[in-house]
Amino acid sequence: MDHETAKDRLLDAAMAHVPFDGWSETAFRAAITDSGIDAATARVVCPNAGVDLALAYHRRGDRAMRASLGAEDLSNLRFRDRIARAVRLRIEAADIELVRRGTTLFSLPQNAAAGVGAIWGTADAIWTALGDTKRDLNWYTKRATLSGVYGATVLFWLGDDSPDRQATWEFLDRRIAEVMEIEKLKAAVKENPVAKVVLAGPAKVLESLSEAKGRWRDLGRKVP
Repeated sequence: MDHETAKDRLLDAAMAHVPFDGWSETAFRAAITDSGIDAATARVVCPNAGVDLALAYHRRGDRAMRASLGAEDLSNLRFRDRIARAVRLRIEAADIELVRRGTTLFSLPQNAAAGVGAIWGTADAIWTALGDTKRDLNWYTKRATLSGVYGATVLFWLGDDSPDRQATWEFLDRRIAEVMEIEKLKAAVKENPVAKVVLAGPAKVLESLSEAKGRWRDLGRKVP
């Protein structure tokens, strides 16, 4: 059995326990018992126990979103509406109680970086699914902005008791509308000849930082 198959089995088994025990060591041990996977293998597959299973659950939601998005015809939608649709599909792919438990887990300082990385991964999955793959400064800003929108919407969703979560989707639309206004402002600034001169220096610095990050990333791949 390969690692991914073993992890999927552990995750399937853990999901029944997480609403009661969280993404915890207790839930992880129960998953080992229920899945029939021996403890040694489980520890190799998920060295961080419940945290690894929570991240696996999050990535499963990303995959479900991409599959749902790929099955829909979005050609008649405005781009902002495509983004909203993708975010909604991603949220609807999740179980609210499992996400609630995950939010608690990733709010702990030792797990915060993993939680931020998971949300960034979702933003990247959405943009990539919508055809945005060009690696430039906008690649980072788009994903950072969408990470903020997605994270805020999930938190709103967790407390939303409106029929069919309608208040959540209205909240999402407002957040995307706000982002679009900012993008319009940025576009106007870029067209302003005075602003071009003023911002030329900062833009060059950001470009250099992006290039340096890419070089360090490539160097890291070469180091054994």
